[in-house]
Amino acid sequence: MLELGGLFLAAFSAATLIPAQSEAVLVALILGGSQPIWLLLVVATVGNVLGSAVNWAMGRFLILFSDRRWFPFSQSQIDRASGWYARWGHCSLLASWVPVIGDPLTLIAGALREPFWRFALVVTLAKGGRYLVLAWITLGLSG
Repeated sequence: MLELGGLFLAAFSAATLIPAQSEAVLVALILGGSQPIWLLLVVATVGNVLGSAVNWAMGRFLILFSDRRWFPFSQSQIDRASGWYARWGHCSLLASWVPVIGDPLTLIAGALREPFWRFALVVTLAKGGRYLVLAWITLGLSG
């Protein structure tokens, strides 16, 4: 149970502004073999999506403070993510798992008032798909 809690926290943190590496934790747990893979995938995906929901909420409610020093994203990151989002709309959230651009995209989705139900659906598909591919690669290389 402690393993699952650690995976959840790593996945949650990795989707927020806290530096974390959920992929390494997931791979280690898959290779350890003490938990069913489906359960590891569910825990990692739920944690990562909830972390992205924090970014969505920040975008939705805190974008008014983007000029403050404590704001977690630079103006250039916001501009880049806004451009992507303006061009691709909610489909850009399929890139929410990508390092560096994923977190700002989820923040921009909130700032641009993407409906939460659609945000959660697309982000879950993207992040769950990434973990599924990672598990498949891990099992292929280890077995």
